[in-house]
Amino acid sequence: MAEPTFPSLLAEETRDSITEYLSTTFALADDQARSAFDEFLRNPETGIFRGPYLKLRTPYQQVASSWTSPLDWLPKGFIPFQHQAQSFDRLSTRGRAAEPTIVTTGTGSGKTESFLIPLLDHAMRSVAKGEKGIKAIILYPMNALVTDQARRLANYLHDDPKLSNVTAGVYIGGTGRQKVPTRNQLVDNRDVLRQNPPDILLTNYKMLDLLLLRKDDSPLWENASTTLQYLVLDEFHTYDGAQGTDVAMLIRRLARIFHAGRVLA
Repeated sequence: MAEPTFPSLLAEETRDSITEYLSTTFALADDQARSAFDEFLRNPETGIFRGPYLKLRTPYQQVASSWTSPLDWLPKGFIPFQHQAQSFDRLSTRGRAAEPTIVTTGTGSGKTESFLIPLLDHAMRSVAKGEKGIKAIILYPMNALVTDQARRLANYLHDDPKLSNVTAGVYIGGTGRQKVPTRNQLVDNRDVLRQNPPDILLTNYKMLDLLLLRKDDSPLWENASTTLQYLVLDEFHTYDGAQGTDVAMLIRRLARIFHAGRVLA
């Protein structure tokens, strides 16, 4: 039977290994410099290693039991945090237009659900009315984020019968291989997306720029001037400098093309 490994002992062993590695790597010939370097590595108060620290994160506040959802759809058993509920209030299109919204909360606070659930709720109602065309665009700064979020969205669409008629697609370059959605994958074949524009489109800002210019992609935007209600910029804080300017101009062009006065959410 293996002996248990205690975190405190493991931390000490790791610290000793790193200290030995640094001492060997920076083998100083001068005694005074070597002594100062050793002090920097090993002193428990002023050295490089501190702690260990215990970090406690207070839980996010959930809605009160009396809360009434402004949406017609929520994931089964889902109880939102207070900031998610506030986002739902602003982004709901039940009987009114959505309001421009910025969600800024900590890691693990459910920022994705803050906008994704209202988008799915809107798409469900819109599809039930027979409206065809892209209803929401979600922009990501990196394709890796698109792939990760596409899996989550595919799970929602596959697992809930209420969303069985809602479609979503990924357009991030290439011809795409997925022609039929699965539980973990969205359609990414460009020909399929052009023939049947999805209700929710996941892409990046560079690709969106191309989609608005290329003639072959024009079928993708059929009816979008009347159906497009949401433009979501995930990881909004990454758009700074010249990139931020490019994205700002892209948003203005998108609004002008579809004659949308308030497409941001």
